[in-house]
Amino acid sequence: MSATTKCLFPQSRYYGTFTPENLMFNANLQEFSHRVSIICSLETGGKISSQEAYLQIEELWQQLEQSKRNLFT
Repeated sequence: MSATTKCLFPQSRYYGTFTPENLMFNANLQEFSHRVSIICSLETGGKISSQEAYLQIEELWQQLEQSKRNLFT
């Protein structure tokens, strides 16, 4: 991973109990967090409406829940 990529898309270490499912969910959770941060910045900067930000975050949340169901069932 390049220095620019690390700066733009930081990823924290996983400290939990290692299983492939836990590791994948942690990566999905970090991606969710990163994307929510971007959406919030766009809304704060006036680039998207509050309603649009809410809808996008709600969609991301549904995707995260689906990923959890797929990984842990």
